[in-house]
Amino acid sequence: MKILVITDYLPYPLISGDRIRVYNLVRRIADCHQVTLAGPIRSEEDLQSEKKLAEFCEQVITGNLHMQHPLRHLPGLVRFALDGLPLELKFLHSATLEAKIRKAAAEGGFDIVQVEHSRMAYYLRALPEDLQRKSVLTLHNITYDQFGRISQVELNPVQRFRASLYSRQMRDWEPRYAGRFARVVVVSRLDQEMVLELNPHLHTEVIPNGVDVQRYQPLPVQRDDPVMLFIGTMSYAPCVDGAIFFSQQVLPLIRKAIPNARFLIVGADPDPEVRALESEAVEVTGRVPEIEPYYSRASICVVPLRAGGGTRLKILEAMAFGRPVVSTSIGCEGLEVRDGQDLLVADEPEKIAAQVIRLLTDKDLYRQIADEARKTVEAQYDWDAIAGRLMDIYQELNPTRVA
Repeated sequence: MKILVITDYLPYPLISGDRIRVYNLVRRIADCHQVTLAGPIRSEEDLQSEKKLAEFCEQVITGNLHMQHPLRHLPGLVRFALDGLPLELKFLHSATLEAKIRKAAAEGGFDIVQVEHSRMAYYLRALPEDLQRKSVLTLHNITYDQFGRISQVELNPVQRFRASLYSRQMRDWEPRYAGRFARVVVVSRLDQEMVLELNPHLHTEVIPNGVDVQRYQPLPVQRDDPVMLFIGTMSYAPCVDGAIFFSQQVLPLIRKAIPNARFLIVGADPDPEVRALESEAVEVTGRVPEIEPYYSRASICVVPLRAGGGTRLKILEAMAFGRPVVSTSIGCEGLEVRDGQDLLVADEPEKIAAQVIRLLTDKDLYRQIADEARKTVEAQYDWDAIAGRLMDIYQELNPTRVA
């Protein structure tokens, strides 16, 4: 089949959860189908990404996304408001990309279109009606819920207001516009319940996030250097909040019991508030070229999130690498994992600290959690099997077509 995939970021380099998901699935789908990938260009780095993706995609379509001052967007914002569209979508819209998608769809004879994120769903209007009837929308998060939570932890008052407004607008628009797609893919049963509550007529499928279990093998255990690792995009408000929360409220409690315990914060574009956490006990790396060396340094992984949505790929990576995880309830939300078997869950600072201390001091518990977690990702979260489930949907929508 000929598959058109429309995404909000070119999925390379692999510096965020949504890019990791899109890259791994598209790379596997391209082994069986002809894939055209369409997405915006935001920077010079994206031009290099385009070359990497062209190694396995039949075609890569791009259009510049102009990062203008908000006032320059004012006429477009008025049009979006009059059309009943969430205003934030205007900042993600590229007229050039839409025109190229329209042209490619008219000429390309695509069998399936797959759109990543509801914020890109508006590009559906560029496609002919017959292709719209064979469309798949992937909701990496339920946006209204995600940004409602972000508005509770965002430090910048302007951004807090924008997140709250976006949440309210998306609560109406997201589930309603999703109804234009033949299938809606969600990453967890929890997200499925949430979106069906708002639009019970959607045809949904749960296809979770995953991990490359062949590439990510258990690493040797570090016992003499107690390091807690937190990975995420460190300009993303929930990650900023999580890093501050753990550094200021949890780490001091851990160091009372384990004085040489340290916190390692890894991720792109750390906000000044995150950089300010650096100390003898806290290291902030910024973006790194490879993640495996940081998992090697770590004793355990922590996911101290108090906001966000979707499911955390970094938990699955840690489980594959043999690093036990301590997470908040929100941090592991949506994953089919068992507290006390695959990971440890706690929400209050004292309880999080206690769980970390247990793992760092109890070798049997450490090994038990690591072994069970590895079995779980092998059984449920292998990208190869997950890609197969997505391709099954393609076949359902095009029963007369074959790869």
